[in-house]
Amino acid sequence: MTPDLLFYVFAFIIGSTVGSFLNVCIYRMPRNLSIISPSSRCPSCNTPINPWDNIPIVSFLYLRGRCRTCAARISPRYPLVEFLNGMLYLLILWRFGMGWHIPFYCALCSSLIVITYIDLDFQIIPDLITLPGIAIGLIAGSFLLPDPFLRSSLLGYKASLIGFLTGGILFYGIAVISRGGMGGGDIKMMAMVGSFMGWKSVLLTTFIGSLSGTFIGVFLMIFRGKGRKAKIPFGPFLSLGTLITLFYGQEILRLYLYH
Repeated sequence: MTPDLLFYVFAFIIGSTVGSFLNVCIYRMPRNLSIISPSSRCPSCNTPINPWDNIPIVSFLYLRGRCRTCAARISPRYPLVEFLNGMLYLLILWRFGMGWHIPFYCALCSSLIVITYIDLDFQIIPDLITLPGIAIGLIAGSFLLPDPFLRSSLLGYKASLIGFLTGGILFYGIAVISRGGMGGGDIKMMAMVGSFMGWKSVLLTTFIGSLSGTFIGVFLMIFRGKGRKAKIPFGPFLSLGTLITLFYGQEILRLYLYH
């Protein structure tokens, strides 16, 4: 196995392991439960899960998606979150290479996964994720993170601060205009995204998120009978827009400028 392949395998293992913790956050945060204690338990019989039954992805496949104690079905969401987080960590390493930016981009991507699933289930985006994320993004964006649209240079404190203000003010304005159609969690989420990635990323993320959200909304109205006033959480679409902007924003901008 080549050294580069070893790094990618290691990144996936770390990512899927962190993904196991993300499942804890997704379940406990919206229920105001501690994410530290007690240890992981079966949601059906409340039996503590043994460490050898808590190996990311592998344990789910070995146990065929059931609890060892009560044989209750385990949601496939658990290994899916682990796999997604592992793949994102691998993709970060492949796309950006080794550097101080790696842990911050990993933290951003993991937070987007948690935001997506909590918003899908509860239509909320926890402050426990976005507020610390804003602080971390402002610090990392000022001194460590590259500009997603010009990776040869740092984002810098001005761009990070302007990104924070753009995300917050833009979505606050949308919330006012939509009269409650946009929540405070979305405002703080985009302020966090802006602090990590700058104002141009906020605009591209908003465009991609709105476009994908419109497609899904139309699909639900046509094929699922959803009404025009049905509430569709926007966090998952903003998360998708953020990931596309992070990994391919430079290429999207290049295509736009030269076509």
